[in-house]
Amino acid sequence: MQVRVLFFGVLKDLTGRSVEVLTLPDRSTAADVVEHYERELPRLKGAFSSIAVSINQKYADRGEQLAAGDEVGLLPPVSGGSTSPDQGGTQVAIVRGPIATAEILQAIKQPPDGAALIFEGIVRNHTRGRRTLFLEYEAYETMALTEMRSLAAEALSRFSIRQLALVHRLGRIEIGETSVLIVVASAHRAAAFEACRWVIDTLKQTIPIWKKEHFSDGAVWADGEPFPERFRAGTDSPTAASK
Repeated sequence: MQVRVLFFGVLKDLTGRSVEVLTLPDRSTAADVVEHYERELPRLKGAFSSIAVSINQKYADRGEQLAAGDEVGLLPPVSGGSTSPDQGGTQVAIVRGPIATAEILQAIKQPPDGAALIFEGIVRNHTRGRRTLFLEYEAYETMALTEMRSLAAEALSRFSIRQLALVHRLGRIEIGETSVLIVVASAHRAAAFEACRWVIDTLKQTIPIWKKEHFSDGAVWADGEPFPERFRAGTDSPTAASK
């Protein structure tokens, strides 16, 4: 059978490809895909220990069986659409132009709210002593939107908040521009702060978006936050599957 394998972030650079059709025996699993590339590209074996695998745009356990025509994403740790409101009090979007923070905030605020908290991730001009020129973000876009919507919905169920907006920008982003926006509206400030912190920390671990940092002397993919153990393709855990 044949499956379509997608490479993202640093894996795309290291393998020199973004997509490949791979022929595998029937009843192969996600782990078989990872093991294939560990054999084919032994110099990258260390890199594969920290990745996650998706099947048809959903994180997958490494033992999950594949079917002909499946789309398999090999996802390095993440760096971590339409802007109309989604169902259930959330507004989730991926954009390629400037994020309209003021407009999004104004659309969210309502009379019952006692707090409207804004978090903006901003491109800074340095990283570990090197001068940053600009950043470049890429994503497994359809999967990223699905995971962002799930993340927003979980935040609504976990915390006493009324509404949440989550917007991430892709492409080239200049110094001082916003790469990610979270707006949380709630009756009380404590819930808004807790929800916002949880959303950005979880986003940085699980949403398949990657960041490339461009410096005056070269460019590198940013080291990502480690995936939760259940997502990692390289672990021996039977439930493991990869910023």
